[in-house]
Amino acid sequence: MNRRTALAGVLTLTTGLTLAGCSSSSDSSQQPELKVIGAFMPQPVNDMAAGFLVVQNHGTGGDRLTSVTSSLSDDVTIHETKNQVMREVTSFDVPAGGELDLERGGSHIMFAKLKQQPKQGQKVSVELHFEKAGSVKVDLPVKETTHNPKKQ
Repeated sequence: MNRRTALAGVLTLTTGLTLAGCSSSSDSSQQPELKVIGAFMPQPVNDMAAGFLVVQNHGTGGDRLTSVTSSLSDDVTIHETKNQVMREVTSFDVPAGGELDLERGGSHIMFAKLKQQPKQGQKVSVELHFEKAGSVKVDLPVKETTHNPKKQ
């Protein structure tokens, strides 16, 4: 390899690294804009409970719900239900201009080993953790055990 070829290779590599350093994987114009609506928890009848809500994304960038925490339980997970089979998942997508619907019979928040039994009329505080938007605090009003807003 001659000097000219070596110099061209070094310049190409340097230019590529410089451009890679200038580009950003998180384009500020592609930001999620999240709003939580319709949150509730049916009054639990044992040491487990479920939480339901809708996360609307009015932004131009998608996001991902990665976890949920609450003082009600140290064991809070997120689940999806497909073909009548429930399974724990590590995250849920919240598409740009779309929504994540956690509803009865579908995807939901699961609370196990409850520290206390919330009663109808009370509220349970949770913190939703998103990949880009960070943490969002939400109160889940405790409704009657059979509450299902989709069937009203």
